[in-house]
Amino acid sequence: MSQKANILIVDDEEVVRLSHLRCLLGTDCNTQVAQNGNEAIRVMEQHPFDVILLDLRMPDLNGLDVLKVIKARWPTSEVIIITGYPSIESAKEAVRLGAYNYLAKPLEPNEIIKAANDAINQKRWAIRSDARAPGNGGLAAKYSADYQLRELTLSGE
Repeated sequence: MSQKANILIVDDEEVVRLSHLRCLLGTDCNTQVAQNGNEAIRVMEQHPFDVILLDLRMPDLNGLDVLKVIKARWPTSEVIIITGYPSIESAKEAVRLGAYNYLAKPLEPNEIIKAANDAINQKRWAIRSDARAPGNGGLAAKYSADYQLRELTLSGE
């Protein structure tokens, strides 16, 4: 069974949100935007997303704080930190907290598509691997059948 991937774009700058949204329009995915960290968490509570493109610097909650909440509450979601202010320290912290990737702005459209596609593939294989491990009580055992072994696709590269 193939199901469209769900991608949440979180950035306080409207031009960036719209740019990322346009990049993903020609792909086979469902996208939604949030303008800050608090809104992203509210949206996730209503409908968890497979991939989150998350700005690092935002006025209410910064990206690392949002990443902590997402990985604690929705650990199967893959988070890509995107920042205009990259540093070794923030990259290390993002990865330590569970970010799938850390990218520096500005990004080309093909970089957004590739990052999202790679994160979707990572999620798909992690869930498959976990489901195949006998009696390990891992992610596939913990989360609803909705996330188990579903095919997530993002085409249009």
